[in-house]
Amino acid sequence: MEGTNIRREWSLKRVSVQLVDCRKALEMVDSFNCQLLSERGLSEDVNQHLYNKNKSISKVKLLKKHQHRNCGEKPYQCLDCGSSFITLNALITHQRLHTGEKPYACDQCDKRFAHAATLINHQRIHTGEKPYVCDQCEKSFARSDTLLVHKRVHIGEKPCSCDQCGSRFADPGILFKHQRVHTGEKTCACDQCGKRFAHSTTLIKHQRIHTGEKTYACDQCGKRFAHSTTLIKHQRIHTGEKPYHCLDCGSSFATSFALKVHHRIHTGEKPYSCDQCGKIFAQSAHLVKHKRIHTGEKPYGCDQCGKRFFQSRYLANHQRIHTGEKPCSCDQCGKRFADRRTLFNHQKIHTGEKPYACDQCGNRFARSGTLTKHQRIHTGEKPYHCLDCGSSFATSFALNCHHRIHTGEKPYGCDQCGKIFALPSSLASHQRIHTGEKPYGCDQCGKLFSHSATLVNHQRIHTGEKLYGCDQCGKRFSESRSLAKHQRIHTEEEPYGR
Repeated sequence: MEGTNIRREWSLKRVSVQLVDCRKALEMVDSFNCQLLSERGLSEDVNQHLYNKNKSISKVKLLKKHQHRNCGEKPYQCLDCGSSFITLNALITHQRLHTGEKPYACDQCDKRFAHAATLINHQRIHTGEKPYVCDQCEKSFARSDTLLVHKRVHIGEKPCSCDQCGSRFADPGILFKHQRVHTGEKTCACDQCGKRFAHSTTLIKHQRIHTGEKTYACDQCGKRFAHSTTLIKHQRIHTGEKPYHCLDCGSSFATSFALKVHHRIHTGEKPYSCDQCGKIFAQSAHLVKHKRIHTGEKPYGCDQCGKRFFQSRYLANHQRIHTGEKPCSCDQCGKRFADRRTLFNHQKIHTGEKPYACDQCGNRFARSGTLTKHQRIHTGEKPYHCLDCGSSFATSFALNCHHRIHTGEKPYGCDQCGKIFALPSSLASHQRIHTGEKPYGCDQCGKLFSHSATLVNHQRIHTGEKLYGCDQCGKRFSESRSLAKHQRIHTEEEPYGR
């Protein structure tokens, strides 16, 4: 017993000497013990007695921890992975990673946790408790570390830096997600289709495609959406809100994406390039549509006649042929059209506007597409080829019309007599027989004609132009049919069979 007392006295003397050298540990122990005894609600005499009894033991334990921290000493080592720790408690907590032990269970949902602190944070989900309040904006948080990250919004602090591109972030979690952009890592896989994602939140949103879940509903019209952001954008249709403004021209937009796309008008940026022909586009959607020219893909089909189209708007315009709908009206002459583009082109007849000029011959055109087709006269380009006979054509329309020779298709029918035609222009010309319409007038004599070709032939009477020459005698004619009749003189062909 005496030996034990001597060893204890010697140990306390050694501790007291060490505490003199380390005032921080002494102050920490005293403060801790005073607070602990006070919280137990003991009397002053009992407090003093217990404090004197345990003072030396507490000082020894805390001093050792403090010394380990200062010296970098980690005496407790994990036998599984070799990691070292300052305290035994830290080692015990760490070993749960290897054993999978989760001794702390939530009494609300039975979810289990390896650490008591994690359980406490989790239970706030059920209680709704948010004890950590921002002193700048009074926003509340369930965890202290979340509050700490939030405060960086006010001070602008971004301590986490990406070593690849230098981008800075306020939250290490956001930095970790950002780094997957550089590594290409996609750790989250969809169990339905196998598609992989860099973030779990993106995976959750994707899975709603398979489940059809639409949890977000518009309180104005009841329409439902899979994502909250899509709902917010939709609600701007009702509110008319356009929070994104162009600094160059002042235009406003409902979404940041729409502003970004619009801004390319000012910068001229076209970041999307076709890998087939090199043509560049300002929008990815325009590139997708363009690529269908190369692949021949026509995903939009008419349920009336089966005709297919590259773009949905072409299908919508086409379906008006069947319905007879012409919602676009010219404010000059009242003529109606099935789509706005045709109306826009028509209005140039009234204005006489021809903004597109050929750099070869100077001819001007009201439409850019007409200029493009015209330029092929100079270049001789015929990019559209018939797969049946190999014939080439300058326009896709000419190819479609030609293809009907092989198929025998005549999709255009006269509603007066039922006669059918392969070309819409042929139908339009035919219908003038029933209406008596003669829209083409000669500017020399005022004579009217049903067809433009007849007017052109007539005008040669005034100009004296004779384009068609006989290769036998050289005689010239103003019309091809007059030449054909003349050539029978040389061939002695009977014009009509007897």
